[in-house]
Order: sequence, then structure tokens, then C-alpha cells
Amino acid sequence: MEINWYPGHMAKAKRLLSEQLNRVDVVVELCDARLPFSSRNPDLARLTEKKEKVLILGKADLANPNITNEWLRIFRAEGIRCAALDMNKQAKQALKMIDQAAKETVERAAQRGIRKTVRAMVVGVPNVGKSTFINRLHGGSIAKVGDMPGVTRSNQWVKVSPYLELMDSPGLLWPRLDDQVAAKRLSYIAAIRDEVLDTAQLSIQLLEDLKIMAPQAMQERFKIKDMSLTGADLLDAVCKGRGFLMKGGVMDWERACKIVLDEFRGGKIARVTLDKAVEEPAEQTAPEETHGAEE
Repeated sequence: MEINWYPGHMAKAKRLLSEQLNRVDVVVELCDARLPFSSRNPDLARLTEKKEKVLILGKADLANPNITNEWLRIFRAEGIRCAALDMNKQAKQALKMIDQAAKETVERAAQRGIRKTVRAMVVGVPNVGKSTFINRLHGGSIAKVGDMPGVTRSNQWVKVSPYLELMDSPGLLWPRLDDQVAAKRLSYIAAIRDEVLDTAQLSIQLLEDLKIMAPQAMQERFKIKDMSLTGADLLDAVCKGRGFLMKGGVMDWERACKIVLDEFRGGKIARVTLDKAVEEPAEQTAPEETHGAEE
């Protein structure tokens, strides 16, 4: 299964984003903490390379905190201002980082007697949590949110404080996903629409990955008796374990695929990070905490 998805609205959104950059002081890039490498769009990096940046590893509550901390060390060693945040509880920690990124611009304006309003652009791949992030900072539901990619279709400015405005932008992929491992992982987190995918094959691949990364949690969640199974037999085992059987004992693959993908995306199986940092991670479990912004 080769995965590529670049609908027309993304090409238009990329052009509009590029046009807005000269109005922006800071770029806030959101990636998924489960995919700190695969969910970073290289096109966005090139477009925004001359801007002050903040990198937020969102949905940190769904990722393995030990591996998240390894990624934070890697990014900080590269001079990247970054933090891993649970968007439901920690989003406002990003405000201090935005202030730090905009400090020189604000000070230059102050020297001219101007109290500057900082403008920050929020960017990232689809379904990474940009609108949720903005809503948390705003304190209300002002940006559209959804559990599928493509909900935000245009740029939207949101005033979150008297001197800070954020621009919510559509999720952007890059035109050709040459790295099919990354494409597969983006599909796992719903950055690519399920409607353009073979969800049975995708679910089987996810189960194969979970066998390596979180075998005990997977076995318990789906009540799989034989973890030596592979391929389609794994999906059959999910059907049997969770009782997804139709008339005549036929396996209900459609229901099983939906459950496997939904429960992974919702963090109900285990706290799993799919992108390795340096070394091969041990089984991904759920230690107590992840670190937010550096003091």
C-alpha cells in the first residue's frame, strides 16, 4: 500500500501561509509527541527558516515520556526552543516560550515607544492539535476542531490576549511522501484521511508495530491469546477477542479496524512513541510524567 495524500486545498493553503509570513513575528510548530520526526513537515521548515520558532510536541500525554524526553534533549541540543505538552492541561505553558521567541522584536518596538502586539503563526501537519491548542490559549472554542484531517481550511487570526494574536492554519503535508514509513505513521494518527487508505492493511500494520512496542498492553486490550500470530490472523484475533463477529461467525473486520485505529489514536492501548530517538526503545509503557517548557 503506497500512501500519498495532497488535496488541492493544501496547495492553496501553503501559498496563503507563505504570503502571511511577513506579518508574523513567531512561528509555533506543533508536532505529535508520538511522531516527533515523522510529523514535522520539511516544507514548513524551509518556508519558516528565517523566523523565530517554538516547537511544541503536542499530545504528550499519549506518548512514552521517556522517549519524549530523549527527543527534547535532541531538539534542545540543536538550539530549538521546545516543550512537550498535554494540550488539555499544559497549553498555556507555551505562552512563556512565545514571549521568549518574540523578546527582541518586542524590545525593538519598545525603544520606539510602541507596545507591540505579537503575531504568531501556528503550523503543523493535519490533525496534530493546532486548533485545540489555540482554543486552550483563548479559553473558548473559537477555532474549529475535529478528529479528522482537513477541518481547518483557511487561515484564521485569533486574539488570545491584549498583546498576542495567533493564526490558525490548515494542516499541511508535503506533496510527495517518499518516506512510506513516515506516511504509514502519519496515517496511524489520522493525519491522512482514512477514506483514501486501505484501513484493513493499515490496522494490521499497526498491530504488528504494537506487537513490538507494547506487546503486553496490546494483548490485554484486544484479548489476543496467541501473540505469535501475524498479518490478517492478528486482525482475526482482535475480532475473536473483542467479540466482533457477524452472523455465521464471520469476522467483522470493518468494526475491528475502526476500534484498533480509534483506540490507538485515543491513547487507550498504551503510551506509545513510534519514532525512535537514538536507541531502540524498550516496550513503551506509561511512567508518571512528561516535561513541559524549560524554566
